[in-house]
Amino acid sequence: MGSPSVHLPVMFREVLHYLQLSEGLSVMDGTVGAAGHSQKILERLGSNGQLFGFDRDPMMLDHATQKITQASDRTNFQLFHSSYADATEVFAESSIDGVDRVLLDLGLSSDQLADRQRGFGFDAGGPLDMRFDTSRGGSAENLIKTADLQQLESIFTEFGEERFAGQIAAKICQQRNRKPIQTTEDLEACVRAAIPHGAGKGKNPATRVFQALRIAVNDELEHVQRMMTTVLPAILKPNGIAVILTFHSLEDRIVKSAFKGQKEWQVLTKTPIESTPAEIRLNPRSRSAKLRAAIRRSP
Repeated sequence: MGSPSVHLPVMFREVLHYLQLSEGLSVMDGTVGAAGHSQKILERLGSNGQLFGFDRDPMMLDHATQKITQASDRTNFQLFHSSYADATEVFAESSIDGVDRVLLDLGLSSDQLADRQRGFGFDAGGPLDMRFDTSRGGSAENLIKTADLQQLESIFTEFGEERFAGQIAAKICQQRNRKPIQTTEDLEACVRAAIPHGAGKGKNPATRVFQALRIAVNDELEHVQRMMTTVLPAILKPNGIAVILTFHSLEDRIVKSAFKGQKEWQVLTKTPIESTPAEIRLNPRSRSAKLRAAIRRSP
């Protein structure tokens, strides 16, 4: 199963509060990760409840299986190697007639960031892959190698909201002609060389570029958009509750737009819930988290 998970679930008290769980309910954890939230959910569902966990990353499914089975002898859960955005098809194939609750934690796991073979973060180093599922799609290295200047600038602007997108894209095109950009260290050095000295003070100046490439490689925003507008209303039963955790403004806008002003949703969070100062001290990655929740109204 590999090394144990080091991930801390974000806002688990707030998540459980808004899910309003009780025994016998069916719950979909669309981003099961290392099962930090799912473990707590299962404790409240009793033996008659059901948990359905989804993840695109096989490594995280291994972590989830290990954590859930070590914690108890429960058998009332199923894990699917799939995107939450494909839940309609997965449920149909498995004869699952919708669920009472849906949780989406759209944050990147600490386990993924620490994986030296994936290149999600600059701290761990390693090859520039960034795919959640390494068995499909192209890597970040391949994207950097093949995209033209305009495509790279668009990715950094749209998915990273990077103000130096043009300079960084130009530097990458210049650099790759001399030497391939293959590792996180290569990319980070390229970004630092492209932007004014001292820019992005307080955090690594490559943060937004890494975010943008990861989103592009995994089609993340397309998955969130499809989930919120098409899949979620189809799989969540009337009077069911959806709880969504986002970690940057691009995701949050999609979630806010899907809930706001729609007759089918009763919004439970007029403004997004944020992590407490105490949680941020314990888990700094929770700093950017926002929680939104809504009830699907009866037709």
